[in-house]
Order: sequence, then structure tokens, then C-alpha cells
Amino acid sequence: MDRMTRRRHPRAPGPVLQLLETRAWLEAGASLALLPVWRLAPRGDGHPVLILPGLAAGDESTAIMRQFLRSRGYAVSRWGRGRNLGFRAGLLPALRDQIAQLVAEHGRKLSLIGWSLGGIFARELAKQVPDQVRLVITMASPFTGHPRATNAFRLYEWMTGRRIGATEIHEPLREPPPVPTTSIWSRTDGVVSWRCSVERERPLVENIEINASHLGIGAHPLALYAVADRLAQPEGQWQSFRREGWRALAYGDARR
Repeated sequence: MDRMTRRRHPRAPGPVLQLLETRAWLEAGASLALLPVWRLAPRGDGHPVLILPGLAAGDESTAIMRQFLRSRGYAVSRWGRGRNLGFRAGLLPALRDQIAQLVAEHGRKLSLIGWSLGGIFARELAKQVPDQVRLVITMASPFTGHPRATNAFRLYEWMTGRRIGATEIHEPLREPPPVPTTSIWSRTDGVVSWRCSVERERPLVENIEINASHLGIGAHPLALYAVADRLAQPEGQWQSFRREGWRALAYGDARR
């Protein structure tokens, strides 16, 4: 990457933010400690939800979120493919088959939730089968900016054997799917530059900002509440997240 290219793109988070990733354990612990108050989050209508983990993570990383959403009445499914090792031959077709199976089983559209790289998968799947997807929620997913504006790109290249950064590959990822899409992100993300997770303002897309680590955002109490709030909307009546009352204090102003 030349000097001009580096200037145009966000930089990966520095050492201070990387060190703050250790708070992920505290975020998970806080969610478990709040089990008794989970019932205060909006309940859903029981539609199916598929959760996709981040790079090098598996279904164990999404266990708290799945437990939480089941408590809210959703038919939650894990992806069931071991660790997320990046884009591999046959992966997206297999996930499309899984979506079709869940939609047929429940007779309703499905919502997709993706953490980090899992969010990239969720967006791309919704572009391919929009008639089967109700909405998409991503958490700390680097769908814009440059792929190297993360501290995980070397791990991705090592795990997949592929170099990243080709314009023809990452540019199409910027375009959101044609379904309601929510990006939950944090300015203190220590793995992905937060600028890579910000959606451009347009219809059916939104940004929700919280203060969380990258490794803990999927178990953060505020992220879980926002997910429940988004999923609870009646199908076909999507509205953007409202920062009012206590929410104005808890959630950052993503427009600033």
C-alpha cells in the first residue's frame, strides 16, 4: 500500500485501544449479571434468527446472545460450521441453503445477525436472497473503509492464504443489502477502525454507537438491548433507532 493510499483510509486501532480489548470479559460478565433484568428488553414475535460469528470464532462466542434472544421469544439458530475461517469455497451457498431451510421450517422471513466478519457474511447473504431476509444487524463489522484498517487482516490472510485489499473484492462490500440494516459499532473498538463500520445515511440503514470492545460487543448489555429493539419491530414497519430518554445517555450520537 503506497503512502497516498494510507492517507485516504482509516488506520487500524492503536495499542491503547488494543489493550482495552481485555474488558471483553467484563462486558460478558455484566450481561450474565443482568440476567434478571433481561425481561425488560422488548419481546419478539418468534421469527427465526441466524447468528454468524466473527473471524476465528465459533458458536461459543455467540452463546450469550443466543440465550438472550431465546429469552425474548425468538427461534434462534447458530451457524454450526465450527470456527469462522473466512470466505471459503461453498460457504455462502451452504449458508443460503441453511437460510432457506429455516425460512421453510418457520414459514417466515429470517433475521441475520453477524459479529465482525460474520456481519460481512450477513450483508452479502441478504443481497443474494433478500426475499428471505427480514433485516440485518452487524456488530463491529468492517464493511467500509479499507480491509487493512483492522488489526486482524494478517490473521485473515494467514488463515485463508489470501491477500486482502483488492478493490474489486472490497468495494462491493460497501453497498448495503436491500433490507433494513443496522450497524452497531464502537469508537473504542481495538480491532476494527470504527470508521469502517459506519453506514452512510440513506433509507433503511442506520448506525447505533455504543462504548464497547470488539471482542465483547456481541455480549455487551447495550448491544443486546439494541438487537432486541431492532428485532421486535413488526415486519414491514421498520423505523430507525430512537435515542430518547435514557437511551440518549447510554447510546452515542452516531451522526457526530
